[in-house]
Amino acid sequence: MREMGELWSQLGSLMATIMFVYAMYEQFFPHHLRVYARKYTQKFTRLVYPYIQISFPEFSGERLKRSEAYTAIRTYLSANSSERAQRLKAEVDQGRQDSVVLSMDDNEEITDEFHGVKLWWSANYTLPRTQSFSFYPSSEEKRFLTLTFHRRHRHLITTSYIQHVLNKGRAIAVDNRKLKLYTNNPSNDWYGWKRTKWSHVNFEHPSRFETLAMDPKKKEDIVKDLERFKTGEKYYAKVGKAWKRGYLLYGPPGTGKSSMIAAMANYMNYDVYDLELTAVKENTELRKLLIETSSKSIIVIEDIDCSLDLTGQRKKKKKEKDEDDEEKQKNNPVKKAEEEEKKESKVTLSGLLNFIDGIWSACGGERIIIFTTNFVEKLDPALIRRGRMDKHIEMSYCGYEAFKVLAKNYLEVESHSLFPTIEKLMGETNISPADVAENLMPKSADEDPEICLKSLIKSLEDAKKKAEEKAEKKAKEDMEENEKKELAKDEKVEDTGKSGEEVEENGIH
Repeated sequence: MREMGELWSQLGSLMATIMFVYAMYEQFFPHHLRVYARKYTQKFTRLVYPYIQISFPEFSGERLKRSEAYTAIRTYLSANSSERAQRLKAEVDQGRQDSVVLSMDDNEEITDEFHGVKLWWSANYTLPRTQSFSFYPSSEEKRFLTLTFHRRHRHLITTSYIQHVLNKGRAIAVDNRKLKLYTNNPSNDWYGWKRTKWSHVNFEHPSRFETLAMDPKKKEDIVKDLERFKTGEKYYAKVGKAWKRGYLLYGPPGTGKSSMIAAMANYMNYDVYDLELTAVKENTELRKLLIETSSKSIIVIEDIDCSLDLTGQRKKKKKEKDEDDEEKQKNNPVKKAEEEEKKESKVTLSGLLNFIDGIWSACGGERIIIFTTNFVEKLDPALIRRGRMDKHIEMSYCGYEAFKVLAKNYLEVESHSLFPTIEKLMGETNISPADVAENLMPKSADEDPEICLKSLIKSLEDAKKKAEEKAEKKAKEDMEENEKKELAKDEKVEDTGKSGEEVEENGIH
């Protein structure tokens, strides 16, 4: 025990001496000499230490943007951490509040293997030596992942393994991610700490193509088109087009345009960006919003015919106020800001076309752009031409095949004695899928499928009767209008004839 105590005492003295010498070295040794000393020390270390290390910092680039490589690698390692790491860190998944994500703790190390080569991953962090102020504050800790491997495998690791990890991590993130629904913020909220151009909530719309009330052939055609787009990255690159596709959904209200968008998002596993054009002040802001959207996303502009006047015809501005009012406005910055906010959007048709199909549309790939409208004839032809809105999908009134989908969804009924009556009535009148769904939805626990189907039949009969009455009224109005035209024509002929007789009586030919 005495010898052990003496050994520890000597070791402590040695460590204290080393620390003192190092402190003197850092304090008094010239900087340029320290650079040379560090340089030759590293050369010596490389001779005796055959391993190479690659660091992947958490933040990099302008304004400390989170590194995509770090995120992908961390996702890849999280899949293996629960089985290999001894110390784990648990975090609640922001997209799924009921699940926990496990990752290796700080200063923990796990091993990996690639083509028979053993590698080591470690999670580390450092604290800044000096405190500094930044307009974009970040965490004081600088985290990074370190990959260690033998130098004889440098070529394999740098050319194959790292790319394998990135691809695998991104694929895992896509499979596990929760879809999000984004909406654009007013430009006044874009700047400052934690300000963003888009706000989001979890996208939890249950619509799927299986539950969509539409003709099966039409539905199958849309699904095939989406599949071709999803797997068409090389094809789009070959033909020289940006990897995007436009869809125009048009039809009467209640025909399922919003449900179609949700079904597309769920099928493709894409986020949805609901763009509100009236909140965008100018074309420059529109481009900035486009840049902030991610790949694998759907950009939606609903009721585009109502969003803005895109024909270039603006309402005439009101007369300018008196000079006194203008002077007051200049001296009152709050009022001036309010007036600026009230100004209508200056987004033009040209700006929107460039947003969809211009140079800026190629910033990022795998995007779908969807316009919806109730009145397609109101839209400028340049806006919906092929190449911008590549596929036009008419969301029409409910047909018999679409009705059967709704009956199966709402009533779990695939056949019934009332189906032929419904099929006949649907061929004679128009009714939207939304109205059909409302009739098929049981209003209480006592309502059985037959009651719901009879309710639908009554609605169809009422709609048929209203359509007939409307047609009769229109026919009557047209008849009266024609009679008025004929009467006016006869009166004109009589007046012309009378004028001719008067001329003859006066001896004028």
